[in-house]
Amino acid sequence: MNERLTIAVIEGTRREKRLSIHAAKFVAEIGRTMPDVDIIFVDPKDFTFPDDGNGTEGKDPAYTGIVAKADAFFIVTPEYNHSFPGSLKRMLDSEYDNYFRKPVALAGVSNGGWGGTRAIENLLPVLRSLGLLTAQLTSYFPRVQDIFDEQGNIKDEQRDKYTRMVTNEWHELIWLAASLKWGRDNLPPPSYE
Repeated sequence: MNERLTIAVIEGTRREKRLSIHAAKFVAEIGRTMPDVDIIFVDPKDFTFPDDGNGTEGKDPAYTGIVAKADAFFIVTPEYNHSFPGSLKRMLDSEYDNYFRKPVALAGVSNGGWGGTRAIENLLPVLRSLGLLTAQLTSYFPRVQDIFDEQGNIKDEQRDKYTRMVTNEWHELIWLAASLKWGRDNLPPPSYE
């Protein structure tokens, strides 16, 4: 890779007792080990979005700056009621132009055995409509309470498995980010007739 990439790791929920924050921080930790990559950790608690998501009045300027700067995204979302959180939808809805033709990797989190698969499946059409290109690999954190301790550290017996899974996804995302960044910088956008 010739150029540094900026990748935003996005935690998907604002809830107080969220365990997905542990998975999101773990994903960011692995991302920080990748060469030529700068990680921006995005916690929705750090932003204020007006209730109305239409137009510029629905944006948080700090979040807009991050999304504009990012070459790619890694979204870590919990599953609530068979879908992803409203806070994530609100964040995604605020930034159409800054997501367009950028890649995104996904990780699902749940306290049950499926690891957020339904949240990921419900998220895919939203990402596609925003012009984001999804990585093929997806990481899942089922029974998240058994993967991380109460302080948010990954348990020793889980570290190798999840490090390998997330690292593989990072490699794919970085390749996509570098390829699409080159395309955005060097090729005219396709014309549609």
